[in-house]
Amino acid sequence: MTMSSEYSAELRAAARGLERRRFLTLSGAAATLAFTVGLPGMASASAPELAATQVTSNPFTLGVASGDPQHNSTLLWTRLAPEPLVADGGLPAARISVSWELASDEQFRRVVRRGQEWAHPEFGHSVHVDVQGLSPDREYYYRFRVGTWVSPVGRTRTAPAPGAPVRSMRFANVSCQRYDQGYYTAHRYLAQEDVHAVFHTGDYLYEYAVSAVGGARAYTDRVLPATVSLETATLDDYRIRYGLYKSDPDLMAAHAAHPFVVTWDDHEVENNYADETSETNGPVADFLLRRAAAYRAYWENQPLRRPQFPNGPDMQLYRRLNWGRLAQFDVLDTRQYRTDQANGDGWKLPTAASEAESQTLPGLDQEKWLTDGWARSKAQWNVVAQQVTFSRRANPNGDGTLSMDSWDGYPASRQRLIDGWKNSLPGRGNSGRELMVLTGDVHVAYGFDILDDWADPASKVLGTEIVATSITSGGNGSAQPSNWANYLARNPHLKFYNGLRGYVLVNLGRESADVDWKTVSRVTTPDGTLVTAGSFTTEAGNPGLVTR
Repeated sequence: MTMSSEYSAELRAAARGLERRRFLTLSGAAATLAFTVGLPGMASASAPELAATQVTSNPFTLGVASGDPQHNSTLLWTRLAPEPLVADGGLPAARISVSWELASDEQFRRVVRRGQEWAHPEFGHSVHVDVQGLSPDREYYYRFRVGTWVSPVGRTRTAPAPGAPVRSMRFANVSCQRYDQGYYTAHRYLAQEDVHAVFHTGDYLYEYAVSAVGGARAYTDRVLPATVSLETATLDDYRIRYGLYKSDPDLMAAHAAHPFVVTWDDHEVENNYADETSETNGPVADFLLRRAAAYRAYWENQPLRRPQFPNGPDMQLYRRLNWGRLAQFDVLDTRQYRTDQANGDGWKLPTAASEAESQTLPGLDQEKWLTDGWARSKAQWNVVAQQVTFSRRANPNGDGTLSMDSWDGYPASRQRLIDGWKNSLPGRGNSGRELMVLTGDVHVAYGFDILDDWADPASKVLGTEIVATSITSGGNGSAQPSNWANYLARNPHLKFYNGLRGYVLVNLGRESADVDWKTVSRVTTPDGTLVTAGSFTTEAGNPGLVTR
């Protein structure tokens, strides 16, 4: 199949029609949202003030976090919740003054910035502090204070200065952490790793009900409240679910140890949704209300800046970060703008519907934003943090079906990006420019070579795709799932496949990138052990995964 890298008049017309329909739909939904969800302005001070001395229980039960490191700033986060499993966090509808400090040492002898922020009840008493004027490529420590209560200490860092000749950068990729399917042992080990940042590529939480004993965690010393035993739908539901997830000590440790760069997949709202289309194809207005609640709770509970603050059912999540001249990170959103999955979703044979030029996974604007960013990039490594499998993935059972929810269900969109990457290369070669795609979603670890022609295993390798297995989703898993041999045989560009839980470490360097898949032996009990399940290298100028 041949697809043009340019947007045809037909494709542009289809996009304009989609935007018109979306405008009409969202205009009606926005009016409803104003009354049912109530989104105040960021500077709202309508709530009365509660003196910090009146907070009588530990408000820092959800820990601290930082995110999106820039060369002169970092974003610090916490959320006050003495009772994390109730919608209001156990606090009255009043704003609370929160003090914060940022220091160059863990003992806070050298405080470089300090200030105060309001924790507003309208935003779940969350606090987002964008600390400016920092030195590049530095490690910092931070903490919050409310009255006599002091938060745990977090560690963060800034990125190198623009254009800085950075020699190496080490990061982790994680995804899919369903609470009721296991313990966050992988996060406990991740907290001990020496990384500059953690990329979370989606499914931070799941909308499904959690049993009173925590599902597979099988608690014997606690009983979870009924508020978590239902599927999330309202703002209160999502706030409580984040309270459950973020109160996990291993997840809190990982956040405190490293800055996170987050993006969502589907379960932060609902399984396999596509733009304004719900999993069940229910009324659009109803789903957009749910999406607005989910997006707002996501922003409240993540280390995100104000440009990411949601506007009703919309939220600008895709963004770009840089690490000197070494790396450009393009963080995608492949849920909010995608066309609906073709052929009824699931694993299906490709059809004219799935291969239509109008099918787009990130939306046309985001496609152009990405390819334009590649064209302007001065970085050696161009890393795309996104959600669903980018490489072609033939069904191991040999029936020819492909996943309609992944990029295989949107091949025209994928081809436009591949063409955009090739067109961005100097002299149309790989000299000085490397492509890496980070992925989550599938609850297994994959390492793919990205081919110029998926039908020809001998075609040129354009880059690598690094797929993180889940933190817990899917339970314990196995190192070699039953379809392991068939998967490798039917996908010769698949260089690594493992079905245990864990995370990926990537060490970018000027001459190569080293990739280590870390897995834990089990997650249904909290005593899982960590091993390195696979170690690969991809050379600069010679892309492709090679065992090391």
